[in-house]
Amino acid sequence: MHILQPKHTKLKEKEAEDILEKLNISKAQLPKILSSDPALPEGCSVGDIIKIERKDPESEKINLYYRVVV
Repeated sequence: MHILQPKHTKLKEKEAEDILEKLNISKAQLPKILSSDPALPEGCSVGDIIKIERKDPESEKINLYYRVVV
């Protein structure tokens, strides 16, 4: 992982269900990320949900993004 690359984490099944319920959406409504993306952690497969953590340099706040692997 490169120092400038945001942290990518594969969610466990229970965490993924909780996020989908909290956001009131289905997996099909999440933005997509290709399974060939080099930023993905080891062991990711199609249908997994990935959490991306980006730190805002100005406010030091961490923004969370979710993607489904296709």
